[in-house]
Amino acid sequence: MPTQTPSVSLIRATSYERDTLRDSLETLLEPLGGITAFVKPGNRVLLKPNLLTGARPGKECTTRPELVYAVAQMVIEAGGKPFLGDSPAFGSARGVAVASGYLPVLEELKLPVVEFHGHRYQTISEEFNHLLLSKEAMEADVTINLPKVKSHVQLVLTLGVKNLFGCVPGKMKAWWHMEAGKDANRFAEMLVETARTIDPDLTIVDGIIGHEGNGPSGGEPRALGILGASSNVFALDRAMIDILNVSPEQVPTVATSKRLGLVGELNEIYFPNLHPGLLKMNNWRLPDKFIPIDFGMPRVIKSTFKHLYIKFIKEPISAYKA
Repeated sequence: MPTQTPSVSLIRATSYERDTLRDSLETLLEPLGGITAFVKPGNRVLLKPNLLTGARPGKECTTRPELVYAVAQMVIEAGGKPFLGDSPAFGSARGVAVASGYLPVLEELKLPVVEFHGHRYQTISEEFNHLLLSKEAMEADVTINLPKVKSHVQLVLTLGVKNLFGCVPGKMKAWWHMEAGKDANRFAEMLVETARTIDPDLTIVDGIIGHEGNGPSGGEPRALGILGASSNVFALDRAMIDILNVSPEQVPTVATSKRLGLVGELNEIYFPNLHPGLLKMNNWRLPDKFIPIDFGMPRVIKSTFKHLYIKFIKEPISAYKA
């Protein structure tokens, strides 16, 4: 069981306007010690947003660039050196970031974007020791996880834990869908062990506008008006599903986190700002129907070639368009 009571900060937030969002983030992080509790001068700080796809701009499939801008600015003011990284399903991190409206942020803050490269690291569970994880995430001084609140056709909801699957580089994710996806519980355990090994210093969830329905990309935007933060990604996910009125047993990653003793009930979490009970949504839309986690070999091969085509052919060609 966790050795200390986790704290989860939850606030109402309705705007991505820069000054308003900055004020919201300062209020959100204040009971956790502020950004300086996590970032020290000289730290290399990985910002890990959800850069799933650049194919549906405006549909809130990715973490908002405004949130990344505000967090990066706070990191810089604390003396840290932020950089952006992710491993999108298709294409490069920079390509998806640009397609998702990040270019002004990258240019204004001179924010580097890194591509993730895999390396094997010791995991707590020997079952997943052959899992490749991003060197860039594992070797950063600080990792700030920036997920988006979304419904998910395979995992019901994708929040902080699932967002860290983006630290499995390249098309290894598709191969893990094939290898572990035959058993939903085993796949969820793989996601939880990935999150436990990455061990983000801070998770800030973008719930100002979420993505409901047939996510992670086929749904629609939905105003939630919420920001959440915690140094404990498992506790934050547990709080968020309560807000969405989804039981822990319905969400494989949360159910697995509970089974492994990584998170308990809500009364075992400290909420210095708002309690989830004050933020409940009664009609958040889950997927219309669910699809298997398992990727068969033909799908893995097709997915791999699509990723390589976009990353090495389509994106470089588009760079030369007038």
